[in-house]
Amino acid sequence: MFNSPIFSIRNTLFLRLISTFLLILMPLIVLGIYLYQWSIQTAREDIVKTATSQTVFYLTELENEVERIKLLQFGLLEDEDLNKLTLLSNRMEIIEKTDKINSLRKRLYLIQNSSMYIKEVSVSIRPIGFEISSVYGVSPLDEERYDGLDSVFEGRNSRIVERGNGLFLSAAKPSGGKTGPPLFDVEIELDQQKLTEALAQFNTHPGSGTLLVSASGGLALASGAVASFMDEVSGFVGQSRSASGGYGEDTVFAGRRYYTVHAGSDKLSVSIYRFIPSEVIHKPLDKFYTWAWLFAAAALVIVALYAMSTYKFIHKPLLRLVKSFRRVEHGDLDQVITHESKDEFGYLYSRFNQMVANLRSLIDQAYRQKLLTQRAELKQLQSQINPHFLFNSLFMLSTMARSGDNERVEQFTIQLGEYFRFVTRSASDEIPLAQEIQHARTYTEIQRMRFSRRIRAQFDDLPEEVAQLRVPRLIVQPIIENAFGHSLERKEENGLIVVRFERKDDEFLIVIEDNGEELTEEKLNELMKALTNRDELAETTGIVNIHRRLMITFGERGGVRVARSDLGGLQATLILPWEGESLCTDC
Repeated sequence: MFNSPIFSIRNTLFLRLISTFLLILMPLIVLGIYLYQWSIQTAREDIVKTATSQTVFYLTELENEVERIKLLQFGLLEDEDLNKLTLLSNRMEIIEKTDKINSLRKRLYLIQNSSMYIKEVSVSIRPIGFEISSVYGVSPLDEERYDGLDSVFEGRNSRIVERGNGLFLSAAKPSGGKTGPPLFDVEIELDQQKLTEALAQFNTHPGSGTLLVSASGGLALASGAVASFMDEVSGFVGQSRSASGGYGEDTVFAGRRYYTVHAGSDKLSVSIYRFIPSEVIHKPLDKFYTWAWLFAAAALVIVALYAMSTYKFIHKPLLRLVKSFRRVEHGDLDQVITHESKDEFGYLYSRFNQMVANLRSLIDQAYRQKLLTQRAELKQLQSQINPHFLFNSLFMLSTMARSGDNERVEQFTIQLGEYFRFVTRSASDEIPLAQEIQHARTYTEIQRMRFSRRIRAQFDDLPEEVAQLRVPRLIVQPIIENAFGHSLERKEENGLIVVRFERKDDEFLIVIEDNGEELTEEKLNELMKALTNRDELAETTGIVNIHRRLMITFGERGGVRVARSDLGGLQATLILPWEGESLCTDC
């Protein structure tokens, strides 16, 4: 199929149609892929942005809550009972001191109950050597812990202090001097359990988790699935601790992919990390993903069906037509294309078949006409320009001259010259019927002069309406010659040859008959059989040659018909289709 340059891959129309279809379909495929990726990206951004805003909002609320607790803490620094216990405890009676301690403890309890995030509120009073707690009551002062308060006291701020395994808010009453330990310290320990429970509100998706990490990274509160991969998270948290907020691409923890969201609070020195499973984002798009694959499969099926239908209904019939044209180009005129469908290719195939048939007919007609004409001319020259005919003509001319018949000598010479000029000149294959009849009349006159005592000739005038009808050369004279040579030449007296014309509705007839006595039924039958024989390579006589040439020129309606004449000899009828004036092409 692709061996010839005309059928190369670059030139085939089939490949161009498929490429064009793919180019048309490709934007739809690219658009589908883009929409899928855009949907995933949009869903991921929406989920992450929502998670980030929720986290930031929670941190803001937590900052406000811690700020409120801090205000209560600093308000406690100015409590009258607390300051009296600190400064005037050595002057108080036992009952008054106890009363002040109980009153302070109640206030600490009120502060503890003011927020769900407060686990314990305690006051450490160095002058009296006691620590008063909202949970544990009055206990001796821990000197070592109290001496370390200076390292965590940073004035009025809401920063959460990490100490031991707890989270604290600390505030201290400074002493009168610039140096030295504070008079007392107010500490509020935050409830880690409550904080962890608060983090659980972010675990709205199955498999998600939340992590709260202190600024130093020494304390981390985990909620949800994070607890199962804390070791893997620690490295990731260390890398992103400096960021104030945002999200990362999906990261693998414990063999599962998560999108990470984090937000940090400088006031609280804590950060919250949220871990959202990737499938949370992809799951709502699973149906779309399935439809995308179905669309891709459908596109492939459509391309395959389009390719098959294009090949079957366009490329294959077109290729068949092109191959048939190439065979015709190489001389194979037996091409016939069949097509069952009545579509455009059916019409093209029928026109192709008709064209090849017409071409074959024209070539055959031209070839046969030329061949038969050449045969006729050759036989004419061989039979007429031969020593016998020339000798007889010259002998007759000599006889006339010796007898002093100068008038007939002149007439015979002119006729003989006209005859030889007609048979020897190079003329077209077709001539007007009047010219052909004139040549036959000249030949008849020559023969009549030779056999004037034994043979008579009756030659009718040609009707004017058919005078210019184009006919093949040498179709009448050879039949007259046949009559003289085979029927009349041996007749001793009363020989007769008749040439007449008949007109019918659809035919024009040229009838040539004689009264020869040598035509047997066997010879007549053989001649009739030869006229019906369609073998192109069979040997032809003059009459058979004329018959075939007339059929080539005028079709099946033209030809020669033979029969026994009423005069007794052969009757040869030349049949020319008659359609009125349409027979005359030049008149």
